[in-house]
Amino acid sequence: MNLVPFGFRVTAAVALRGPLCVGIDPHPQLLAEWGLPASADGLRRFALTAVEALAGEVAAIKPQSAFFERYGSAGIAVLEEVIAAGRARGALVIADVKRGDIGSTMTAYASAYLTEGAPLAADAVTLSPYPGFAALAPAFDEARRCGRGVFVLARTSTADGDAIQQAIQRTARQDGSRGTGSGRTVAQSVVDAAAERNAGASPVGHVGVVVGATRKGHGLDLARLNATILAPGLGAQGATAAELPGVFGEALRFVLPSASREVLRHGPDPLALRDAAVRLRDELGANA
Repeated sequence: MNLVPFGFRVTAAVALRGPLCVGIDPHPQLLAEWGLPASADGLRRFALTAVEALAGEVAAIKPQSAFFERYGSAGIAVLEEVIAAGRARGALVIADVKRGDIGSTMTAYASAYLTEGAPLAADAVTLSPYPGFAALAPAFDEARRCGRGVFVLARTSTADGDAIQQAIQRTARQDGSRGTGSGRTVAQSVVDAAAERNAGASPVGHVGVVVGATRKGHGLDLARLNATILAPGLGAQGATAAELPGVFGEALRFVLPSASREVLRHGPDPLALRDAAVRLRDELGANA
């Protein structure tokens, strides 16, 4: 079992390799652009080419589970290979699965993605807090026990989530009726709950949040979070490295920006993939 806390591991990875996570997102369009079939074999060739080219150069890779699941058991087998190959090359692997549930189901998700020795065990996972932040406790606890991390959705990279994420949180009265607004948005309540989990951790805690790099006016107070902020949206979604200081301010030092198509479009040539990642990594470092 890995007894080194995730906060140490992610801090060390960024210090060694720079602040970049590359999403391994085998979109059907990208498979076609690479001249590969939309099949489990094409998926495997795409994903392992990307991992072999990139996982030795960047702090983290982030396979998006949905693009593997669409091929059934064969696709999940490829995801297992990707996780193992990425970790073997020294990158942290963030399984982008966005799971969230209650009770024994959440415990099962935690076992699947965070328990040492599980076939799909990654270094961290993404989680959805909307069944209730406290419902994710099995994942928080298992991640801490196994030296792994989680990233909880707070303010996602597209505007579609605003109706929920920017809603003002209300406190229910004891009789079950709606109380008055607390003044906090739902997104801020997620950040604050994560901060409570990370209090006192050094160098940072293991309960990170997801805040899109595109969210220039995110309105979040991140000062007490004390954890890594996974920031998707570089490149195809519109965010640039130069904009990140303005988006995150003093919290920028905790930000792990993520790009996928911005790098993957340079495939299938491994050298072109690697060069694209190194250029973006160095650009991010220059703007840090």
